Amino acid sequence: MSLPVDPSSEIDDTHDPSIRSWVESADGHTDFPLQNLPFGIFEPPHDDASSGAGPRGGIRIGDAVLDLRALAGTGLLRGAPLEGAQAAAGPTLNGFFGMGAGPRRALRRRVHSLLRDNASERAVVAGLLRPVDEVVMHLPATVGDYTDFYAGINHAVTVGKLFRPDNPLLPNYKWVPIGYHGRASSVRLSGQAFRRPRGQVKTPTETVPSLAPTRRLDFELELGIWLGRGNEPGAPVPIADAAQHIAGYSLLNDWSARDIQSWEYQPLGPFLSKNFATTVSAWVITPEALAPYRSPAPSRPPGDPAPLPYLDGVDDQLNGGLDVSLEVLICTARMRARDIPAHLLSSSSTRYLYWTVAQLIAHHTSGGCDLRPGDLLGSGTISAPTGTGYGSLLEMTGNGSRPLELPSGESRTFLEDGDEIFLRARAERPGAAPVGFGECRAVVLPATTSSR
Repeated sequence: MSLPVDPSSEIDDTHDPSIRSWVESADGHTDFPLQNLPFGIFEPPHDDASSGAGPRGGIRIGDAVLDLRALAGTGLLRGAPLEGAQAAAGPTLNGFFGMGAGPRRALRRRVHSLLRDNASERAVVAGLLRPVDEVVMHLPATVGDYTDFYAGINHAVTVGKLFRPDNPLLPNYKWVPIGYHGRASSVRLSGQAFRRPRGQVKTPTETVPSLAPTRRLDFELELGIWLGRGNEPGAPVPIADAAQHIAGYSLLNDWSARDIQSWEYQPLGPFLSKNFATTVSAWVITPEALAPYRSPAPSRPPGDPAPLPYLDGVDDQLNGGLDVSLEVLICTARMRARDIPAHLLSSSSTRYLYWTVAQLIAHHTSGGCDLRPGDLLGSGTISAPTGTGYGSLLEMTGNGSRPLELPSGESRTFLEDGDEIFLRARAERPGAAPVGFGECRAVVLPATTSSR
């Protein structure tokens, strides 16, 4: 096991909340102040020929995006910051993620110095900013593989009580991080609508199943983890090194068709009930930006087993947790037509994860699986212990038995066509600048007509 690391050693002047930016929209920005500086892939307007066409890497600052391809050509970067910007200049961040933490941290520090108040390079850098509402965002990376975990213990217990009142939590849960391999091709960027899926469904009163659109469409409030450096096949990542394989975080909504799932998941787990859409937010929040919000690993209740040695790292137990607040909101088609604001459904926190992200990575590779830059992990639904913090409608409505009342006079047990779900996340702590994730949102479209 590694020696303990004091998280304050990772905090430098890039986290100082008293340092202001010359980018006016950044100061006081609830999500993207100077202390955040997340990475993403954007495409300038077609009539902007100043730096060439096509998607490229950018850094969000307030309501603007800093063009890394253009910045790399200014001569303002040298060494590791230049190497990082050049790797991020292409249409995906896979290569940049694969460089590991060194170039990412160096580029963050240099960009911070260029954007801080009184920077002598302001005149040059100002010409490299694009208003965020004028650019087109793309997925941050090409997702080669996507794995969804089940690390939110409150969700596991609450759902377990619905279906197994006498035995809600299966005995393996507290020993092994449960997960399944999802569908990478259907990972979608925030803002992209998706169609209600079709699949085999069978209600308790039906004698045979039928192919039909899901009637129990649900959301899942999750944390997305983008992977950086990979590992060789057959070479597990030690728990002491696992955090170094994290490139950053996003919000993630792993949409679920509960009626399709209940019919198909025995004995091999979800299939069509999960593979139709997974929505992620556009900006990758770096581990460096979240350094002030690291916390001890979630404490285990008395009587819970200690993690097996390959999941038990000293530093991970001291600093492997995250303290990020989460929200779910809904806006129906009727609410939009009547200009009714999105309605808050739930407030939760990453503090309710049972397993740390490093433990998920260590377990994922423990059998010899090789991870690659740009692979995506989902944390699993992150629910609070009580109803105000549930991360899915399955929990909120007791599997459809308790409809939710909305400000428009509508009620919901599961999602209807035209509903839009918003996920939001923000880290806040006294003495630190807030770090937000932006929105993760999508609208549900009607299912396609059956071809029978």
